[in-house]
Amino acid sequence: MRAMKLKNPGGLDQLIMSNIEARPPGPGEIQVRIEASSLNFHDYAVVAGMLPVADGRIPMSDGAGTVTAVGDGVTEFAIGDAVLSCFFPNWLDGEPALARLIGVPGDHVDGFAAEAVTMPAHAFTRLPKGYSAAQAATLTCAGLTAWRGLMVEAQIKPGDVVLTQGTGGVSLFALQFAKAAGCRVISTSSSDEKLARLKAMGADALINYRDTPEWGKRAAELTDGRGVDVVVEIGGAGTLPQSIAAIRVGGHISLIGVLAGFSGEVPTAALFSKNAELKGITVGSRAQQVDMITAIEATGIEPIIDSTFPLEGLADAFRHQASQKHFGKICIEL
Repeated sequence: MRAMKLKNPGGLDQLIMSNIEARPPGPGEIQVRIEASSLNFHDYAVVAGMLPVADGRIPMSDGAGTVTAVGDGVTEFAIGDAVLSCFFPNWLDGEPALARLIGVPGDHVDGFAAEAVTMPAHAFTRLPKGYSAAQAATLTCAGLTAWRGLMVEAQIKPGDVVLTQGTGGVSLFALQFAKAAGCRVISTSSSDEKLARLKAMGADALINYRDTPEWGKRAAELTDGRGVDVVVEIGGAGTLPQSIAAIRVGGHISLIGVLAGFSGEVPTAALFSKNAELKGITVGSRAQQVDMITAIEATGIEPIIDSTFPLEGLADAFRHQASQKHFGKICIEL
């Protein structure tokens, strides 16, 4: 079986196509023929060397495919079933805990840039009915992060105002989940072309943050000065001050990324004076993934896929991601 391996210390030129042996499943395990994966910032951080991993690591945290063998004791899946990976294979349910957040594919252990994997059965769920492998592979990290940030932590309800940032996978899923829940959505981007596409997806109000540097103030103005109920914060320290300006008193900020800065000055006085909640979000549990899949089937939401690449084009896929020209998810199809 083919697999893309990463040589230390990392870098796109360190991705090497290799041959691996498909390991038969042991008790409680399944073997899966991988048909698709999708790119996340976490994967880019791994291959770029920002997150050091073992030499020869197979990257990619997201994977979808078909069960080809089943180990003793497995009852949930059978040969031929379509399955979707879990970002945290050890976080089955409940609250996050250190022991539940280890074992991330493509980081702590080998991931899904391979034609076959063998993992515990609980490291997978079913796919949404009617989804292709590529569509499903967008859900493991980006889809579930948006789901947990809005539905689990912020507990959005019809009539709430949700602010999304940019046009990456998490932000587009957040827009789709929020609209399906009956919320009003304010979306930001630096591109008028991308803002037009956000409007076509259902965004109720748009802000070009390049033209409007104080976009947090503008978002508050769009709610008659009350402020938005929820912010899906992808920028981190670089955008958090504007998110705090946008949030209403008692509102919720789901911090899910650091694309605009790993550290920086945060207006803490403004945050506590608004009695706002700031919650760090790292994807979610297997049980939350199952809930999300049920909701997707009920609402008919489909992911926005920008482009697809073959496994041997993984480095080119990451270059496309780094260009920030994409709108939605970038997928790998095997």
